[in-house]
Amino acid sequence: MKILTGNSNRPLAEAIASYLDLPLTKASVRRFPDMEVFVEIHENVRGEDVFVIQPTSFPANDHLMELLVALDALKRGSARRVTAVVPYYGYARQDRKSGPRTPISAKLVANMISAAGADRVLTLDLHAGQIQGFFDTPTDNLFAAPVLVKDIMEHRARQNLMIVSPDVGGVVRARQIARRLDTDLAIIDKRRERAGVSEVMNIIGDVRARWCILVDDIVDSAGTLCNAAAALMEAGASGVDAYVTHGVLSGGAVARVAASPIKALVTTDSIVATEAVRAAPNIRQVTIAPLMAEAIRRISEERSVSSLFD
Repeated sequence: MKILTGNSNRPLAEAIASYLDLPLTKASVRRFPDMEVFVEIHENVRGEDVFVIQPTSFPANDHLMELLVALDALKRGSARRVTAVVPYYGYARQDRKSGPRTPISAKLVANMISAAGADRVLTLDLHAGQIQGFFDTPTDNLFAAPVLVKDIMEHRARQNLMIVSPDVGGVVRARQIARRLDTDLAIIDKRRERAGVSEVMNIIGDVRARWCILVDDIVDSAGTLCNAAAALMEAGASGVDAYVTHGVLSGGAVARVAASPIKALVTTDSIVATEAVRAAPNIRQVTIAPLMAEAIRRISEERSVSSLFD
């Protein structure tokens, strides 16, 4: 088994390799003067089981192209099996036609990864579970819930907890967390007037004197989370945390979270933390490296991955 990484999230790849007690495969990922991506593998990979760790986070197109070129280089180097490990699957929010003459980009990216040579895909908390069906190769979608639940128990076990879904679409995800914690579930009904703008309309459930934990898969502009937190506090919540798998946090999101009622925004390290995120007083990361590493080990040894979540 060999572990290869691009430039997207090297700290995560190093942590996974360390957990597996393996060195990262020597390779160079660089740009030509016109910004073409070039990947060169400096080790023999013939007959090897290779895992390429590359979240397609900002800049999404550059990191996606690095992944595609690396997959092609490995297949042409006669690797026995190549697995694309994509902890954060970019373009996942474009999983359906949102209007006339619009793309389903999540399917397009899946086609590109398969065409580049991936024999299977390993990812984490896809925005929509049906994206697994966009791939014609075996796809394992891991869940960050065990990691998030452990952190909640370590920091908020003494609080009167209530799990909150920030929208109706995230109810299944929030319910899984609530079931693991054996606590209640509330839902925020919001109306989105246009892309990037959300308006909290109603809270389904009694959150008075409860410490609310907002649960979501992606935080980008953070408008939804901050509006939800403000609404929960107005409804009598004793405090609000947010647990989100993928901390995209683009634009002014970090400043928005810092100025919000959210006591702590906890994300995984599926996306490398920017300097602004590291400096934020109420944002921190928990690592998914052991979870991803154990899944990689089980795939390599042809053992069950789903039993990780039993």
